[in-house]
Amino acid sequence: MTAATPAGVRLELAGRVLDLVRSAAGTGTQVEVTVGYRELALTRFANSAIHQNVADDTTTVRLRLHRDGRTATGSSTLTGPAALADLVDRTVAAARVSPLDPGWPGLAPPARLPGTGTVDPATAAASPADRAARVRAFVDAAGDLRCAGYVRTVYCDTAFVNSAGQDASGSYTSAALDGVARTGTSDGVARLLARRLSDVDGAVLGARAAAKARACAEPVEVPPGVYEVVLEPTAVADLLSCLAVYGFNGRTVAERRSFFRAGEAQFDPAVSIVDDPVGGLPFDAEGTPKHPLDLVEAGVSRHAVYDRRTAMQAGTASTGHALADAGGFGPVAEQPSLRPAPGGGPVGEVDGPPADSSVADLLAGVHRGILVTDHFYTRCLDPRRLVMTGLTRNGAWLVRDGQIVSAVRNLRFTQSYPQALAPGEVRGVGAHAVALPGSMDMAQVLTAPALHLARWNFTGGASG
Repeated sequence: MTAATPAGVRLELAGRVLDLVRSAAGTGTQVEVTVGYRELALTRFANSAIHQNVADDTTTVRLRLHRDGRTATGSSTLTGPAALADLVDRTVAAARVSPLDPGWPGLAPPARLPGTGTVDPATAAASPADRAARVRAFVDAAGDLRCAGYVRTVYCDTAFVNSAGQDASGSYTSAALDGVARTGTSDGVARLLARRLSDVDGAVLGARAAAKARACAEPVEVPPGVYEVVLEPTAVADLLSCLAVYGFNGRTVAERRSFFRAGEAQFDPAVSIVDDPVGGLPFDAEGTPKHPLDLVEAGVSRHAVYDRRTAMQAGTASTGHALADAGGFGPVAEQPSLRPAPGGGPVGEVDGPPADSSVADLLAGVHRGILVTDHFYTRCLDPRRLVMTGLTRNGAWLVRDGQIVSAVRNLRFTQSYPQALAPGEVRGVGAHAVALPGSMDMAQVLTAPALHLARWNFTGGASG
């Protein structure tokens, strides 16, 4: 992967579009222009063999303007003079017939950025052979088990300008591996996100996935009910994602569709969540700088996240969480991180499924519960209480008096996530946090340790 266009050229291109709008619509028009360049390369494998290698590089020009009380947006992946002129003409024309926008918050003022992002040149230039080497290591480590998954590398570079004088640019790289190993009756998963491909060890992840698959072969069925749970980081990442989308979203808070109440002890004191943009773009889709933001501090809800529109509605300032093309969805924390417990040791294994040493410590405190590797197909039933339903996946085990008894078949759960993390409900937090790829977009990073929770409501077993 190589950046086909220097970053400075993208900033110049954004400025050129800004000048075109001024010529077409007049200097009184408020304008934002974003030029985003992304290289995505993906190597997929199934049945322990690579079956697809694809790469795509795209430059997208996004334009948003506000004139005469009306707002319009447009975008193009063509950057020639005629295409840019067409983008400007049709966006200006759309503004003339758009409804009035009384909630327009104005443009982000000029502000200094906290950095420029993090780019690893080797990851930006990664070849198919580099990704294939991780696949080979994963498959070899899994031995005779069938494997499937992907290895991806991403390079993003973005430039932003607006007519209020703000200009910004930044770039980042990331790499991820997500793979499963399969026996005839079970699956085991391992996944990881890193800023450098060199930090993705296919052999370690393949061995982990295979050991989990073997440990949960021939699972038994257990009755539904309320159990203690130890959720591994791959399952905790789902909690973080749903809290970010439905709970800390400034729009859902303003519309009273969220549980979030700033200043209240809504979580157990062991829970601290921060949205930390380190390594990603240093500004949001409106050009507002990003900074670390405490969402939950020692159990106390501190901040929701806002873009400019929702911040104006709430009487506060943007936190730098505007999303491109979000429509009416609202702002989202893209890099939430649940802080692990202090201390911890090296990654190791427990008796049964592999886990880091902090998972073994958490299991020791379980009287009667279930160890859960992963969540699958989670859907929101009640946004106000954040009641989610979904399935366990890729390995679950019955635990009694700190010992793994047997693998269990997948279970359906129906559970309020804030209730599961409420005061007195968190019995332990793992000492090791893992960065995992999110499902929302390429920029989402979910960093999670394992959790021991007092109660989790399983509402259905494998047979219903």
